[in-house]
Amino acid sequence: MRKNTFVLVAVCFASALLGAGVASYAVVRNTPSATTIEYVNRDGDTVPVARTQFASLEQAANYPDLTFAAENAVKAVVNIEAITEVEVRQQGMMPYNPFFEFFGFPQPQQGNGQPQKREQKSGGSGVIISTDGYIVTNNHVVDGATKLRVKLNDGRVFDAKIIGKDPTTDVALIKVEAENLPILKFGSSDALRLGEWVLAIGSPFDLQSTITAGIVSAKARQLDVIPNEFRIESFIQTDAAVNPGNSGGALVNTRGELVGINTVIKSSTGSYIGYSFAVPESIVRKVVNDLREYGIVQRALLGISYRYIDQDFIDQLGKDTGIKEVGGVYVAGVSEGGSASEAGLRKGDVITEIDGVKITAPTTLTEQIGKHRPNDKVSLVVKRGDKVKHFEVVLRNKAGKAELLSKNDVDVVEVLGGRFADIDGRTAKKLDIKGGVQVQSIKSGGLLAKARVREGFVITHINDKAVRSVADLGRLTDKIQSIDGVYPDGRAASYVIVQ
Repeated sequence: MRKNTFVLVAVCFASALLGAGVASYAVVRNTPSATTIEYVNRDGDTVPVARTQFASLEQAANYPDLTFAAENAVKAVVNIEAITEVEVRQQGMMPYNPFFEFFGFPQPQQGNGQPQKREQKSGGSGVIISTDGYIVTNNHVVDGATKLRVKLNDGRVFDAKIIGKDPTTDVALIKVEAENLPILKFGSSDALRLGEWVLAIGSPFDLQSTITAGIVSAKARQLDVIPNEFRIESFIQTDAAVNPGNSGGALVNTRGELVGINTVIKSSTGSYIGYSFAVPESIVRKVVNDLREYGIVQRALLGISYRYIDQDFIDQLGKDTGIKEVGGVYVAGVSEGGSASEAGLRKGDVITEIDGVKITAPTTLTEQIGKHRPNDKVSLVVKRGDKVKHFEVVLRNKAGKAELLSKNDVDVVEVLGGRFADIDGRTAKKLDIKGGVQVQSIKSGGLLAKARVREGFVITHINDKAVRSVADLGRLTDKIQSIDGVYPDGRAASYVIVQ
């Protein structure tokens, strides 16, 4: 049995087959003497098909015309080459031998085992959103790159710099120094309808300016594929062909407006097999505006843990909670001093609406909160037992304050460079600690890698502040000066960071 895998498509072939579907109400029967056509009546209408053309010119307006959107949008989609310097160690070389030199043979280069640097290249796509050179793409396209080169649709090439990145949404903003560039205007991902035609534009397999077409297959998909503990996922699913290299490219509606950034494919082969996913414009626009204005993303938090109420929830917890209807989210916990707590929400409440939007999917609440900044207000409709209550909640930042963060505030998870998980009660008891965050993997270039921390290490304190959970880790904003914790064998360790 073959398993599906999710691929963040950040390297570079997709041929665009734009087929025309023809609906026919005619049945063709072959007989020895002739071919006959029988027409099937539908509510009094007769639709013959056996003509020299599929549809009359008068009917053309009833069919989608994607040429305007394609020919205009493609001008604003670029190819991005990300160059990363990686260290490689030389293999042992032959020692110097005077015999070879005496007879004029070239001497081999002497290797001393020191690491050497070489360039590693990968590719992706991006979308120009301002005439002065701002380009939106995926975080995984540019993450770790030491140099970026951008090739425009007209063939011009520019060096680019990173303005900001957001690993929680996989969105990044870069800039080239140019003027009067073609741009792609933002549309509305909220207004997208199931079955609506969309175009995917990018550079799959290094084939620049490739256009494929499909329809919106679903909205608000959560795949748990963005490698960040605080990820925000509410993907638009389409059947437009997307392949490695399309990452960061445009998802465009028939009006030529940007409605998403192509990010992920679901595949058992690593290439497109029928599904592709894009970060919706509603999230992209907010992240881009934050990065341009503040240099960081202003993340607002509601301060709850929750579970979407689906049939599995009702089967497992319906009897205990008294919940019988699918829809909304069950508040499983409320952070002390957080936004929800201060507004009066309690464990056991069921949130059914946020700002007038009904919660009909697991990602609805996350996506709606993700549009806001700290100190913004949101309106919640909450069921508490048999009563329906309305709450106005003032959102707070990850540090628990209703104020915007500055660029000097640190994203601790990003700076540490790794993946983390809460330890369970058994592990805490074994290590004689009250809680902590275990390092599951380490990213090269991050603080953990530089400090030579090993996988499995349990972080209990950062800057002498207790870290009991991943949520605690996310609330820290100060520059990291020290890390304390314990290894699984019980050995305590402290790391002092020297910048």
